[in-house]
Amino acid sequence: MVKSSSRPGRMSDFVQRELSRLIREDFADPRYGMITVSAVVVSEDLSHARVFISVLDDTKQETSITISDLNEAAGFFRTQLAKKLNTRTVPKIKFIYDSSFEIGSRMEQLLNSVKGHEDKSID
Repeated sequence: MVKSSSRPGRMSDFVQRELSRLIREDFADPRYGMITVSAVVVSEDLSHARVFISVLDDTKQETSITISDLNEAAGFFRTQLAKKLNTRTVPKIKFIYDSSFEIGSRMEQLLNSVKGHEDKSID
């Protein structure tokens, strides 16, 4: 049995920290909402990184534009990562919208509404 390497995990953590910093410092623009890097998944061979992004205070159309703009700037982010990494390869970056915060918020609203109905039926 082949033991899984922790290298992709360490790379994911590093990429998440660095991209969060780069987006906050170099991609700051009033047209975009608050951008959060919620997770990064790096392939086993370290050649690709899927970067999951949440955007607060934006409509779905604005979020789509933000993700598109981030993907257009992926080369810039990759170049900046290369300056910090001591590896032969730097992962190609693909930004993906992470809707888990919206889903969690919706679930919380549903649970609160159910709880409200239960409280009323007890009285």
